[in-house]
Amino acid sequence: MTTSPAEDSGAHPRFAEALEELGLGELRTRIRRFPDATRTAAEAAAAIGCELSQICKSLIFAVDQEPVLVLMDGASRVDVERVREELGAEKVTRARAEVVRETTGYAIGGVPPFGHRTKTRVLADRSLLDHDTVWAAAGTPHTVFPMDPKTLIAQAGGLLVDVRERSA
Repeated sequence: MTTSPAEDSGAHPRFAEALEELGLGELRTRIRRFPDATRTAAEAAAAIGCELSQICKSLIFAVDQEPVLVLMDGASRVDVERVREELGAEKVTRARAEVVRETTGYAIGGVPPFGHRTKTRVLADRSLLDHDTVWAAAGTPHTVFPMDPKTLIAQAGGLLVDVRERSA
C-alpha cells in the first residue's frame, strides 16, 4: 500500500499537492510535524529551535475588501498603514478567519506561503531576507518546512516590500 504525499509528510493534503505541482516534492521529506500546535510564531520557533525572526508568518489582510497575503518575519508586526501606502489602497484590516480559510483553504495558524485555494496578491517583507533559511507553515498548525527566503518569496509570487512596523 502506498501513502499519499500528505500522509508521509504530515503536511495538509492541498499543500502536499502544491509542492508536487511546483516541482518541490523533495521538500516533503524536510517537513517537521510537532505533537502540539505551533499556531504562533513564538511556538513554532521554540519547537524548531530557531530565532523568532526565522519564522515566516503568512497573514491575510483585507485591502479595500480584497484579500492580500503578507509574508512577514516572526519577530515583526505588519504596519497596515505601510501596506495601504504600498498598494495605494483606502482601507487595510486583518481578514476575518472565514475569509482566510475561504481564500487560502487553510485555517489561521497553518497558512503556508503558497499552495492556496485562490490566487492572491502577495507582499513579502524584506526582513525575511535577513536569514539563509526561514520556516513556514505546511498547511496545518502542527507542521512547518524550511526554505531559503528568496525561493519562498518567488514560489509565493511575492513582491518584495518594507511593510513591518518601525521600532519606536
